[in-house]
Amino acid sequence: GTTYSCVGVFKNGRVEIIANDQGNRITPSYVAFTPEGERLIGDGAKNQLTSNPENTVFDAKRLIGRTWDDPTVQNDMKFFPFKLVKKNDKPHVQLNVKGESKEFAAEEISAMVLSKMKETAEAYLGKKVTHAVVTVPAYFNDAQRQATKDAGAIAGLTVMRIINEPTAAAIAYGLEKKEGEKNILVFDLGGGTFDVSLLTIDNGVFEVVSTNGDTHLGGEDFDQNVMDYFVKLYKKKKGKDIRKDNRALQKLRREVEKAKRSLSAQHQARIEIESFFEGEDFSETLTRAKFEEINMKLFKSTLEPVKKVLEDADLKKSDIHEIVLVGGSTRIPKIQDLVKKFFDGKEPSRGINP
Repeated sequence: GTTYSCVGVFKNGRVEIIANDQGNRITPSYVAFTPEGERLIGDGAKNQLTSNPENTVFDAKRLIGRTWDDPTVQNDMKFFPFKLVKKNDKPHVQLNVKGESKEFAAEEISAMVLSKMKETAEAYLGKKVTHAVVTVPAYFNDAQRQATKDAGAIAGLTVMRIINEPTAAAIAYGLEKKEGEKNILVFDLGGGTFDVSLLTIDNGVFEVVSTNGDTHLGGEDFDQNVMDYFVKLYKKKKGKDIRKDNRALQKLRREVEKAKRSLSAQHQARIEIESFFEGEDFSETLTRAKFEEINMKLFKSTLEPVKKVLEDADLKKSDIHEIVLVGGSTRIPKIQDLVKKFFDGKEPSRGINP
């Protein structure tokens, strides 16, 4: 994924999602090189982001299979703390490794993430893993799909299939087993991206009929809005601007993400950070209502691509047989609520971990 990656194994007739060495079922899609030249992948890389921003790489999925001149690359570049350079007409990340400047293509960075996932699977299974199926967004073109395959090969994996993420989600719900022709709407709200897909399934054959979404909308945006709220609040209460202290910001961002997750089950969350800024502690409460209020505009904006996907497929709301929610951000009760209301009370498929 753009922000997190996940690995599973199919055994005994079912898929088991495998936790990494930190006990997490998802691993940040991050790679970093420490000043000592040590390579970190996953949680370790993400955790030292602020202390080492120009040598910490993320969002490789936004670059993979794209040329340097791609407008997406040119735009995303403005917001990356790491340096991109043009090499063989492709964007390469320029990093400082043990005092030397090194360039890595996006597929090399993705390969490091994939090799971490491979190791995670091997540690769990107690044997070598050589073959894998890798998912990509439905809108990925041939170059992006090939580059993803190449990343797998660099990681030492034979990529048997590249399959579309919404199709994978539908298969996870066993929707391919249903009789007759069905229309499936897949609503995938992740950490960094939002994808809506309309699939049809007929006798076990999937077709992606239309796709829409927002390549820059996801959980990180919700976190950022909460961050902005607390930065303002702190300024008002203490008269201090914490934005110039990267470390304080990272501590806050980590706690905000934790609070957000807990608000999917609880109605309020405490955010406590010891010696947060200039020796002072941070202690605030975030309610679910406040979290929703801060993000309501973004939450509601997710329904526009849903409308567009239906229009493009020439279907009405009532023509949808199954609604599938995917991506960590679909755990947010308000998102579930908005989707259900949009579809006039129809319940989305539940029962698997998004």
